[in-house]
Amino acid sequence: MGSQLDLVLINPANRKRIYQSLATDLTAIEPPVWAGLMATFARNQGLSVQIIDACADNLSPEETADRVKDINPVLTAVVVYGHQPSASTQVMAGASVVTTAIKQAVPEAKVIMLGGHAAALPERTLREEDADFVAAGEGLYTLTELVQALKTGQPDYSKVRGLWYFDNKEAKFNPSAPLVQDLEAQMPGIAWDLLPMEKYRAHNWHCFDGLQRQPYAALYTTLGCPFHCSFCCIQAPFKDGEKLLGYKTITNSYRFWSPDAVIAEIDILVNRYGVRNIKIADEMFVLNPKHVLGICDRIIERGYDLNIWAYARVDTVRDEMLDKLKRAGFNWLAFGIEAASDRVRDDVQKGVGQTDIYGTIRKVQAAGINIIGNYIFGLPEDDLDTMQETLDLALELNCEFANFYSTMAYPGSQLYEMALQHDWALPKSWAGFSQHAVDTMPLRTNHLTAAQVLEFRDKAFQIYFNHPNYLKLIHEKFGPETVKHIQEMASLKLERQLLSATA
Repeated sequence: MGSQLDLVLINPANRKRIYQSLATDLTAIEPPVWAGLMATFARNQGLSVQIIDACADNLSPEETADRVKDINPVLTAVVVYGHQPSASTQVMAGASVVTTAIKQAVPEAKVIMLGGHAAALPERTLREEDADFVAAGEGLYTLTELVQALKTGQPDYSKVRGLWYFDNKEAKFNPSAPLVQDLEAQMPGIAWDLLPMEKYRAHNWHCFDGLQRQPYAALYTTLGCPFHCSFCCIQAPFKDGEKLLGYKTITNSYRFWSPDAVIAEIDILVNRYGVRNIKIADEMFVLNPKHVLGICDRIIERGYDLNIWAYARVDTVRDEMLDKLKRAGFNWLAFGIEAASDRVRDDVQKGVGQTDIYGTIRKVQAAGINIIGNYIFGLPEDDLDTMQETLDLALELNCEFANFYSTMAYPGSQLYEMALQHDWALPKSWAGFSQHAVDTMPLRTNHLTAAQVLEFRDKAFQIYFNHPNYLKLIHEKFGPETVKHIQEMASLKLERQLLSATA
């Protein structure tokens, strides 16, 4: 008999619930980046680890629970992180069900929930879910200290930093755990060897030029974001650790892996797994020129033929970056344009002018880089006229792809606190915080109902992807097959409870 495995990390399955008909072959199948980083951190602390990627392996909650039962680890961790850092709450739909399934199948199993949503609402998560523990904050030290405590046989939970737990039915929480400071020494990369690498698949638009969507991988080169957009909750897992380090509440942590560490990860992906399609998952990649250009230089030196996409801001892209980004294989940049109206943008601390948007988008496209424009309908100051302005801007910019979001007051964001203060209705289920679910429920605005926002968003999607100017651009750049693909995508209609109720 071998010794008991220390830690199992679970990436819960929720694609069908969240994406409806899009969950067939349109959506990406993303590697669980945070679970992979946690596995590396735990291994570096001397623990034995496995990852169950229920999403990639298409496991039901019961099948996932059966795997946990077979492995019988010291600790099972359900990781509640979205593929976009702001979308962790929608993962709770799958995380909640799988946690319950595990406790039903293996009542004696010790289960912890951690990640963006759990860090934003730790006490509520502990009280409402079937987990024994919840990690506030980043969760890395909490995980490893909890495993060590459990292995003693008589665990003293009070010594585990960042832990929420019950003691005689009373919810208790311990002092915060610090942020990991030396990323390269303690968490140098993702434990790719623990993941089903052959199952991950790029977004449809990422491969518009006919490339195979598999294999595919995503990785972080930084953690955190220095900006303060009120609709974003990316910083929620880091706030406890920031406070411990003496950060002011208005200051966000922003940590880097060096270009050498990043290229070491890319070397593994290219040479061991044959990956060409890569997503840089950083909330804000194109920011620090030294960091960005250092990574580009190393990719170019190796002569890799990559197809990469990353997030940028209109006010962070510098002219000297563009040539190198393109040469390194950055074929797509995603820009948070959000809204056309200055009033609407300024209200959510997204201070970028219209002229800057036009100038930057055209400059990036001139460098041969495709653009995903991200737009949000239903920000607090939006009305029907300002949302129409945003759609008009999207049509005028005519980017190679566009994401149309309706505003969500994600737990951990300033908008969530504002919604509670104003007593504005929030989704009744965690899946309702997603963009594509049947029970999706956006935030109302100062001028519109949630149903009006969602109806406009769904119509905007149809208008954009059926627009002659857009289809002409796609035909010229990517050919008739991609046009056909876009038309098939646009033909899929999402079922919406909120809209059927108001019809």
